[in-house]
Amino acid sequence: MEDNFSFTINHESDIPKYQQLVDGINNAIAENILAKGDQLPSVNSICQKNQLSRDTVFKAYTILKEQKLIDSVPNKGYFVAGETRKVLLVLDTFKAYKEVLYHSFVNNLDDNIIVDVQFHHYNIDNFKTIINNSIGKYFKYVVMNFDNKEITPTLSVISNDKLLLIDWNIHSKSKSNYVFQDFGKAFYHALEQGKDLFKKYSEIVFIYPKFTYHPKETVTYFKRFCTDLNFKHQVITNTNEFIIKKNTAYISVSDRILGMFLEQCREQNLEPGKDVGFLSYNETPMKKFIYKGISVVTTDFNELGIKAAQFVTNDKPMQYYVPTKLTIRESL
Repeated sequence: MEDNFSFTINHESDIPKYQQLVDGINNAIAENILAKGDQLPSVNSICQKNQLSRDTVFKAYTILKEQKLIDSVPNKGYFVAGETRKVLLVLDTFKAYKEVLYHSFVNNLDDNIIVDVQFHHYNIDNFKTIINNSIGKYFKYVVMNFDNKEITPTLSVISNDKLLLIDWNIHSKSKSNYVFQDFGKAFYHALEQGKDLFKKYSEIVFIYPKFTYHPKETVTYFKRFCTDLNFKHQVITNTNEFIIKKNTAYISVSDRILGMFLEQCREQNLEPGKDVGFLSYNETPMKKFIYKGISVVTTDFNELGIKAAQFVTNDKPMQYYVPTKLTIRESL
């Protein structure tokens, strides 16, 4: 009911006042303080109690009407129209393992939650446009960020309790909500689990293409693993230099390289898992079926989606690292 609904405008906050009002009503609906059919405070009432202009309140109510959360009746005012809430999911690119994440996320949300998906493709201008155009339109924001100094100021317009960072710990703060995978120590420990298989080969080669956006710390921990366990190793960044050799194991963060590897195996009549080895980064639904099965080091994208959905539905802080694991198949 209207009498139970109250909120406070922080006039010192960087969050626009209309957005604070949108968030306040969104939260009240989410917490069942406001229910379908409940009357909302009048524009004049909100202006007087919170020292706001009519334009500010009208802007907030217009946004909420566009979200189909509220409606209005002439001479009767505004009321709660429904409990449908919209969530923005921002991903980098659409790949097979991102599809697993997406479906896990969507399938674990309540029926009254609608998800809009956008892709930034590691382009900061595109990222800024997506975020800036989304302000005030969503109940929660789930964002896969990337390494760019403009990410943090761009996201600062979203209140912390509405924002979840996922995948890579590159711009988080102590109070940030996040669901991350660990590209460093966890990767090292996953390689340790396969050390006996790597001993079959005379050298381990990490293919880290120039075109990849995969975190560089993975390369650092690969070198550390090889040094600690006395494996001969090298890192190749120029894919033109990628020519497979017998008795060598390869690790790659790119599925393009996996295709090149299998093609060269066929041309040279080399048997994966015997003559040469291959470890791929990131599980996809097809890798267990490719050739006789491709070994992978991966986080659990299904669990990542589940945890992200929990942040949206539970309205509780979220700080979680999804485990990284090694799955051994015939290619290694």
